[in-house]
Amino acid sequence: MVVPSQFNEENVESIRIYHFVEELVASFKNYIDEEFIDDDISMVELPFLLRIRFSDKGSQKDLVNLFKVSDGYTAKLLRRFELAGLIKRIEDPSNRRRKLVKLTDKGLKRTDKILKSIDYWEDAVMDGMNDDEKKVLKKALLKLVLNTEKL
Repeated sequence: MVVPSQFNEENVESIRIYHFVEELVASFKNYIDEEFIDDDISMVELPFLLRIRFSDKGSQKDLVNLFKVSDGYTAKLLRRFELAGLIKRIEDPSNRRRKLVKLTDKGLKRTDKILKSIDYWEDAVMDGMNDDEKKVLKKALLKLVLNTEKL
């Protein structure tokens, strides 16, 4: 991927955070599209599967609210994941009408593969940064993400 010429040391302070994020997302999308070219999980579906992995008691409704998508879209996607053997839906013991979404062993293995690829991409884009720089970056990104709650 060719980075636009505006991204240089002399210009760094005048570049909007939006543009940095846009370039990182585009780079990640290109990487994932090439890495999982024969895979049946798209870049749009991947965040759903990863959120299920890292949710303790996530439900379909939680995913709808998190990703701001329709119930129908989420139900269709979860049905696809279920048919592929990646997830299972179980009854919430505290609310029998609510179904919790959990990864199966196959889903855990699939997300392990995905996470390994994400780690590789992260290592590549942070190449040349020392551990202290990486910590500073992650702390700054956390502040940005937490500040989005104020919007």
